[in-house]
Amino acid sequence: MELSHAVVAVLLACSAWLGGVQAVTLEVKEGNSTCIKAELSASFSIAYDSISGTSTAQFPLPDSAAVDPGSSSCGTDTDSLSWLVAVFGPGHALGLSFSSNASLYSVANLTLQYNLSDSTIFPGANSSGVVTVVSASVGISAAINTTYRCVSPVAVSVGGATVTFSGMRVEAFMPGNDLSPTESVCLADTTSTTAPPTTTAASTTAAPAPTPAGTPEHKMYSVKNSNGTDCLLAQFGLQFNISYFSKSQNKTVQDLVNLTPSQTNASGSCEASRATLVLSEERDTTLSFTFTLNSTTKKYHLSGLSLLAIWPDMTAQFSASNTSLEYLRSTLGRSYMCNAEQTLIVAPTLSLNTFGLQVQPFGVITDQFATAEECQMDQDQMLIPIIVGAALAGLVLIVLIAYLIGRKRSHAGYQTI
Repeated sequence: MELSHAVVAVLLACSAWLGGVQAVTLEVKEGNSTCIKAELSASFSIAYDSISGTSTAQFPLPDSAAVDPGSSSCGTDTDSLSWLVAVFGPGHALGLSFSSNASLYSVANLTLQYNLSDSTIFPGANSSGVVTVVSASVGISAAINTTYRCVSPVAVSVGGATVTFSGMRVEAFMPGNDLSPTESVCLADTTSTTAPPTTTAASTTAAPAPTPAGTPEHKMYSVKNSNGTDCLLAQFGLQFNISYFSKSQNKTVQDLVNLTPSQTNASGSCEASRATLVLSEERDTTLSFTFTLNSTTKKYHLSGLSLLAIWPDMTAQFSASNTSLEYLRSTLGRSYMCNAEQTLIVAPTLSLNTFGLQVQPFGVITDQFATAEECQMDQDQMLIPIIVGAALAGLVLIVLIAYLIGRKRSHAGYQTI
């Protein structure tokens, strides 16, 4: 593993030397104090319409990128967002907004602005002007007064573009002007590094199976658009199957934890081809669902899930995300329903168990679910009683036919005098 990390480091260095992905340092200041500092490399992949069809522009964040003082800010109070906005080239910008609570700070959304009039990056573009896209599912978070570190490449989908970060160290709401030496390491780094050596046989055994948490409570969640009507509906009971390092047990444990509806608030956003549902529980758990609609096939699916948690028994903030999922697939104008328990695998350390799920992220018209398309498990469960009933009916029919044949033969043994 150490050799592979050395190879990655060499490749990144060579890429920067050849004009590829380059490291950039960005700082947002208020007076003489720094509130956000980032050291990172980023590359962009953007699909656009050109005279030859659909083309893809691929380019790095240049080392000439600079913080835009007019758009960047430290926030006016503890409840407002802090902004880091980097501008580069003719009309391009990358923005990260940060929010915080008592224990965590996180990227609330990522904003990418690109200028199709820049013929160097977008040769032969059919249109011109500035395009702005926003993603509310980024998966970047850390404990307050720590540095978020992620050496591994992490891709974030935003509109028709992908932003890939690597070699990233960032901290928001900083108490001083330098990045904290205490780091919150991203999941991609923790799963790709060598496990620490063990000294006892007990510490090398597999984690015990989680204790059953019981069936979670159901709740109806909704997201409203700008005119106050529902644009996303979801109802389910939810259970986390999560692995984390326990303070009390001093080892990695696997646990089943139910989401508590009475302590959970819903928020999110609805766009033409993208919708998000964010569930926040008691300031220590944030779960984000991202749904994507294919405008050509009129099909939508759950494409992204991310969880940020800092529970009392955790030694550090937990973070897991996946932006390439293919769950809960259905058709525009219909809802997706699965009464059976199903498991959504997010990462090696996280999966979600859903109970009595129904969701509609697009095409909500009357603040009620549209006709449902049922999951395969529900269809199979309906098929079983039909098969059993048909088999029983067939058995009854066979017995009846055998009885009639036997009765007819018994009558044939007697002759009329």
